[in-house]
Amino acid sequence: MTIDISIEKARAEHLPEILSLLIAGAAGARVGQETDDVEAYRAAFDAMLAAPEMDVYVALDADGVVLGTYQIHFMKGLAFRGRSRVELESVHTRADMRGQGIGAAMMAHAEELARSANAGLMQLTSNAVRTDAHRFYDRLGYAQSHLGFKKML
Repeated sequence: MTIDISIEKARAEHLPEILSLLIAGAAGARVGQETDDVEAYRAAFDAMLAAPEMDVYVALDADGVVLGTYQIHFMKGLAFRGRSRVELESVHTRADMRGQGIGAAMMAHAEELARSANAGLMQLTSNAVRTDAHRFYDRLGYAQSHLGFKKML
């Protein structure tokens, strides 16, 4: 089943709903570390919206309710003959709306943005416990090609 959505750049009024998605989707080291205090995130959100190399997008239903979100970051590099690469972060769909094509629509949207920018590849990381997300990315043609490493500071 696929529902009718629109995908657009996030605006300030979307931040509370984006945070709800991030908190609900917290895994690993993030569990219990997030807060619903919107002001704790405001400066970072505003800086992300102002940065020319990145954007935050939301998937909205017909009433403007946020059903999903993702962050996209265009990174310069020398590999792939100097073509940029695109990193996706915080790809989340509301739990009660999964399986309706929202995540796939957001990923297709991000891929179109990457192609339009002549990026050489798209990459993302996914917490090891998110096996459903791994199957989703696999279905979309993403290959698990690297091991990721993190160090909390």
